[in-house]
Amino acid sequence: MAVKVFLRDGTKLLITKDRFGAWDLPGGRLREMDFLTSLEEVVARKVKEELGEFVTYKLAMPTVFMRHERDEILSDGGSEKRRIFALGYEAEYLGGDIKLGQNHELYEWVDVNDFIPENYFTGGWLSGVKEYLLKTK
Repeated sequence: MAVKVFLRDGTKLLITKDRFGAWDLPGGRLREMDFLTSLEEVVARKVKEELGEFVTYKLAMPTVFMRHERDEILSDGGSEKRRIFALGYEAEYLGGDIKLGQNHELYEWVDVNDFIPENYFTGGWLSGVKEYLLKTK
């Protein structure tokens, strides 16, 4: 289970690129310790970890449900298939300097009016971003 954030600044949507070269949305999987934590608190932790402690936003309700499958690199160098179910929350960017965490190397603000998600995303993240764009344009 994961939470993802469609962080918007007007018509701009924030996307991130992880250290493995894949484009992503801010957010991530819940940890075992998050089982009794509200999803909004998990979003807050993930935003702080991935975008820095000074980013402020106004969180809305989940907009998209996504299912993503990927090969995950393990600590021993091998890989294992992971299936991730994610809730995609829309959020309004209020301000603050973005300072990427250790798992991301790049971010980009893309305009939802001419953004081509196939140029960035694959799998379930692609399906989720496309669904989000259809719902919010």
